[in-house]
Amino acid sequence: MKKVIAIVTLWLAATAFTAIDTWKNDKPHSQLGFTVTHLGINDVSGTFNDFDVTVQSAKEDFSDAVFELTAKVASIDTRVEARNNHLKSPDFFDAEKYPEMTFKSTAIKKAGKSAYALSGNLTIHGVTKPVTLHLVYRGKTTNPMSNAVTVGFQLTGNIKRSDFSVGSKFPEAVISDIVRIKADGEFTK
Repeated sequence: MKKVIAIVTLWLAATAFTAIDTWKNDKPHSQLGFTVTHLGINDVSGTFNDFDVTVQSAKEDFSDAVFELTAKVASIDTRVEARNNHLKSPDFFDAEKYPEMTFKSTAIKKAGKSAYALSGNLTIHGVTKPVTLHLVYRGKTTNPMSNAVTVGFQLTGNIKRSDFSVGSKFPEAVISDIVRIKADGEFTK
């Protein structure tokens, strides 16, 4: 009995002192991008320029990481103002009614060296769906300009805009249902 109490006490002491680090994206060195196919013949890409991501992890390899993202829909940028305004309208994102899109991870599973399957709940246009995306931990370094410890991640994957009722009036022959996601980020504590 004394051994069991001692083991439980050691385990509690060890877990009590496990530090959970919180990392935030370095905005000038982070990008949240997407690509769709237009008319079946050409890719059109864009970004959301106003977003915040936090990563919480106690492990050096981030195998226990929890990711949370909030992006301002009105920050959409496809380099064409008329298209940006149309995407913000009720025809697509309805940025006035649904000003943010969010993602919160629910699971992370190893999928190779420095690679993970990141699952979570994605909310766009008032609709929440589970998604699984491919995450690569690109390493850790010290930024020589700021002397800050910095880590990098890349996230890729596909979602269907129809799952989130985005652009329902526009058939796949005009705009692909598949939206390719690519996000790159540097993070500091």
